[in-house]
Amino acid sequence: MPAKKDSETKTTAKKAAKKTTTKKKVVKKATEKKTVAKTTTKATKKTVAKKTATKKAVKKVVEKAAAKAAKKVAPKASATKLRVRQVRSGIGNNFGMKRTLVALGLKHHQDEVVLPDNPAVRGMLRKVHHLVKVDTAEK
Repeated sequence: MPAKKDSETKTTAKKAAKKTTTKKKVVKKATEKKTVAKTTTKATKKTVAKKTATKKAVKKVVEKAAAKAAKKVAPKASATKLRVRQVRSGIGNNFGMKRTLVALGLKHHQDEVVLPDNPAVRGMLRKVHHLVKVDTAEK
């Protein structure tokens, strides 16, 4: 009988040891989770602070750009209309230049149109500057 008691005590000792190790693991995991949670909240607070700072900086830059664009778009009071005359043909030029002449309203050689003075028209005139003559229109 004593042999049975020895084996029984060994198994109970093993079971008890197993329980204590699992408890230790559980406690260890819980403490790890707490420390991870603390570090992540600190990290998230820092990242949130950085993001808000960058959002504010971006907002300032966008406002400055919008103010500059508003200043540039304002029409000039001195020359609000342009008189454009086609002095050379579009034949022999690339398709883009021909289409630009059509967009300006110039259909043929020596055709003349009056256009508003704005950046879009100025850009088109710059593209076909060698085919047209530009003057200010009289009011």
